[in-house]
Amino acid sequence: MSSSNLLFDRQLFSEVLFEKMKSVSAGLRELELYEFRYCLTELVPATGWDSISPDSCQEIEACINSRTFYESISMKPTQGNGIVLDPEIVRLSQMLFVGLVTGLYSPDWVEANFYFDIRCFFFLHRTIYFTDKVLAHFNGKPYRSFKPKQKLLEACQQVGYKAFQEANAEVDQLFISSAQKLVTGRGTPILLALAGATAAGKTEIVERLGAAFMKAGRKTTSIEMDNFFTDRDYREARGYDSLGKEALHFELLLRALDDITHGKKISTPRYNFIDGSSSHNLDGSLKPGRLPVNVEPADIIFIEGNFPFLLKEIIHFIGLKVVYLTDDAVRLKRKWKRDIDYRKKYDLNYLRNRYFREQFIMAQTVIVPQMEVCDMIVDTTGAALWATPEIAGILDQD
Repeated sequence: MSSSNLLFDRQLFSEVLFEKMKSVSAGLRELELYEFRYCLTELVPATGWDSISPDSCQEIEACINSRTFYESISMKPTQGNGIVLDPEIVRLSQMLFVGLVTGLYSPDWVEANFYFDIRCFFFLHRTIYFTDKVLAHFNGKPYRSFKPKQKLLEACQQVGYKAFQEANAEVDQLFISSAQKLVTGRGTPILLALAGATAAGKTEIVERLGAAFMKAGRKTTSIEMDNFFTDRDYREARGYDSLGKEALHFELLLRALDDITHGKKISTPRYNFIDGSSSHNLDGSLKPGRLPVNVEPADIIFIEGNFPFLLKEIIHFIGLKVVYLTDDAVRLKRKWKRDIDYRKKYDLNYLRNRYFREQFIMAQTVIVPQMEVCDMIVDTTGAALWATPEIAGILDQD
């Protein structure tokens, strides 16, 4: 049967697609054909696969590398009483499915440009984090690297913290010992900023690094930039998407950093991740019935978040700038486990739309720019520690 005829037979189409997709997504090898068909149901065109006209590879590449495309994705499109998948996400996956079955797109081209998440059951663009400018900042190579054990997680539909920590053990330990050496050399009090996208593992590594410092007799504390978010509905209504100071109680943040680096106790807002609300009003006052976060002064003050040293008003407070990097595909597996299974934080389609939209925007506007100026990158997926020449020189000293 010719490839074009496959488009008219839904059963045969899904069978051929299933075999093609196994080479694109390792996790699909664990499914049976009937399970794959269950997942595919949502994306089957009402008018048939033959109604899909795939764009060329060049047109698709231009689209997925355009911020305008991602900004067009709605996080809460509705149909009836519920949120549905954005039509552009549906269309992209339908084109890729048809292109794979007909041979218009090779599996190698699809895998080079996309990764496929089984629980989302659609394609997401692969982000290039190590741009030429980032590589130049670190003299083109990591300070040290290990076997990338996160590859063992590729077939998983979700990833819990235990498996994540085990995969990162070597690079995490090197980072912890390196940070201890750098802090000893630079003196305290010191503000250590750890940047990273959602579900990269920032909170967990800060806890472990804090434990190591405390074991060495250092007093530590932590400030979460996420706690300075204004209400989620307010941010989304104005298109802030948590990408800059407009999304924060910014004056409260500046005051807090200035006070704690001068040895003063501070009180910060408290953000509720379940309902997306802040403990504080926009004018900085505490809402009735809400409690702030009280933070005592310490030798090492961690500040973690998506963009702690992207903002020029904050940089002068920071003594050590680190990006904790985990690839998009692994972060999404973590979000399924953490935010859906455990926290029950999101509507399923809201998560799907939001992650598809934000991974590209966050990388381009927040993560990569910080990688271009940071002191160190902990690349958990690549199992490598990157350090600037200055930092590498300090680490190599006896």
